[in-house]
Amino acid sequence: MTDATRKEKILVWDAPVRVFHWLMVFSFAGAYLTAESEYWRLVHVTLGYTMGGLVAFRIVWGLVGTRYARFSSFVREPSAVMRYLRALLSGKPEHHVGHNPAGAVAIVLLMLSSAVIVASGWAIYNDVGGEWLSELHDIAATAMLLVIAVHVAGVAVSSWLHHENLVRSMVTGNKLGRAEDAIRRRWRPLAVVILAAALGFWWLQWQSAPQIRPSGAEEMAVKPEAQKHANSAG
Repeated sequence: MTDATRKEKILVWDAPVRVFHWLMVFSFAGAYLTAESEYWRLVHVTLGYTMGGLVAFRIVWGLVGTRYARFSSFVREPSAVMRYLRALLSGKPEHHVGHNPAGAVAIVLLMLSSAVIVASGWAIYNDVGGEWLSELHDIAATAMLLVIAVHVAGVAVSSWLHHENLVRSMVTGNKLGRAEDAIRRRWRPLAVVILAAALGFWWLQWQSAPQIRPSGAEEMAVKPEAQKHANSAG
């Protein structure tokens, strides 16, 4: 192996991209699991709004962020996507330091479906629009789940064929590549700000949550205690 083709661990994914990725995973999973529960409605809404904020950040970072975070580095024309898929099916996929063309399609679809989910969810929560919004909300959520399933399968196949753990790379930020292809900054302070903003928003939502009144056995247990205090006061 020559020096020109020598590969080593290099920094590819900056900290904000990684924090965005895992916050999106957590937010969608939590929102999806709480979708049918009235008891967890505030959690569902909070995580949905979090997804909206994350997508807004990712759009900005896709324009001004680091090399492999920018849309211009991974969004490709349909012919490039088809060429990559053919190579993948042949067992010899093209290696990309950043997102591969198929992964780029998944990212764009995930962001679009997230935007539809958040917009329709906001309208439903604020009683804006009709019943069709509920159907749109459900369809978008199901579509996003399907895209995630395909994306995860693609990551598993690519990791196997390239002998590279792509999930771990989204944790550490490192992938195999040439030294000159590495990004220079991790942008950790910005990642901390993003995480702090998400946690702060969740805390504010928790503080504004309505108090749940006791019911059933709990309410029966409270009444005698209240009556005892009333008698002693009299």
